Amino acid sequence: MPEPEAPEAEQNAGGSSGTLSQQNAVGMARDYLEYTAFSRTGLIEQLEYEGFSNQEATAAVDSISVDYGQQAAKAAQDYLEYTAFSRTGLIEQLEYEGYSTADATSAVDGLSVDYGQQAAKAAKDYLDYSSFSRSGLIEQLVYEGYTQEQATYGVNQTGL
Repeated sequence: MPEPEAPEAEQNAGGSSGTLSQQNAVGMARDYLEYTAFSRTGLIEQLEYEGFSNQEATAAVDSISVDYGQQAAKAAQDYLEYTAFSRTGLIEQLEYEGYSTADATSAVDGLSVDYGQQAAKAAKDYLDYSSFSRSGLIEQLVYEGYTQEQATYGVNQTGL
């Protein structure tokens, strides 16, 4: 019995479309989405990092159903679990990760966040590794996107 040729061997015996490599890209994309949030571009870049071509990665990502608004909300929540963000800072971070402005804004606005407390965490973090005057720290927090009121509250919480 003759050996199958390479292109035929890459086809899925189960009848799914695409080469074995394309099917693997789809499987890996799904696996990644099981444990972390990705924007469309971020997921394509991750698959490329794993060795898939841009064409394979793009086709894989576009072949699965993903709610990127939900992914943005998940990413925003994950960010808030390990560091402090202002509203605008969190939206900008999500945009940097490849989420659309609409998805990033909707995700952040859908969260219940006390930005005064976020400012307090940020102020404490700054003071843990650097020295600031009271006004300098307030100014830094405002620069990061906190309102004047949030920044002042945050600095007040540090006792500075």
